[in-house]
Amino acid sequence: MNFGLEGKVVLVTGGSKGIGRSIAAAFAREGCRVVINARNSADLAKTAQEISTAASKVQAIAADVTKPDDASRLVAETVKLCGTIHVLVNNAGGVDKFAPFADITDQQWLDVFNLNFLSAVRVTRAALPHMQKQRWGRIINISSESGVQPDAQMPHYNMSKAALNNLTKSLSKAYGQEGILVNTVSPAFIRTPLIDDFLGNIAREKKITAAEAEQEFLRENRPNIVVRRAGEPDETAGIVVFLASEQASFTTGSNFRVDGGSVASV
Repeated sequence: MNFGLEGKVVLVTGGSKGIGRSIAAAFAREGCRVVINARNSADLAKTAQEISTAASKVQAIAADVTKPDDASRLVAETVKLCGTIHVLVNNAGGVDKFAPFADITDQQWLDVFNLNFLSAVRVTRAALPHMQKQRWGRIINISSESGVQPDAQMPHYNMSKAALNNLTKSLSKAYGQEGILVNTVSPAFIRTPLIDDFLGNIAREKKITAAEAEQEFLRENRPNIVVRRAGEPDETAGIVVFLASEQASFTTGSNFRVDGGSVASV
């Protein structure tokens, strides 16, 4: 499907692997001018080469968005390369430790909040003036089901994603009149490299297959996923591209759950 995004400049943070890679690849297929960002320059360059298309040569800018100067530099270099930014996808994020509340240190709380929330604040702050100048922009924050349906484990991650959801609503109200739309996409259990490694460790520890490890994890930790499987990164990318398009021009401040039915509330 052609979403009418050809030539739009799209910046995707955390774009070298998993969901970010799939999002960047989907925009490249639409003919956008895509810039991907991550910390590892080798992984980033490899991904940029692999997902480039005849219509879109994907650019790579290595930067650590947990650092204010790097976040500002990322936006400045993107604008230098492409002239502006039309679409920002704040996808950089993660968690350092799957652990209960009592085992998480103050520093781990701060580190996860910095990565999952403040990184989006920094990059958005730097990109907004360019969107305001052209009176058109799309900001899409990649959150998680954990932002509205927290786990018993990793409360620092849950908190950071809830904050990101709240930021989305605040920004949507602040900048909607300037043609800048802000939405959240909240995946659930998605088969990213991190999740594959996690399931592989379970499989080796219990001497079962990876498929069996996935089903065991779903039964014990994600019983509300009614489709009874993990999602694929491309299943998140589609809704992100749609939200960037004019077909979603009356949609802002919303949270789109890509969760296989996991979130139990209405």
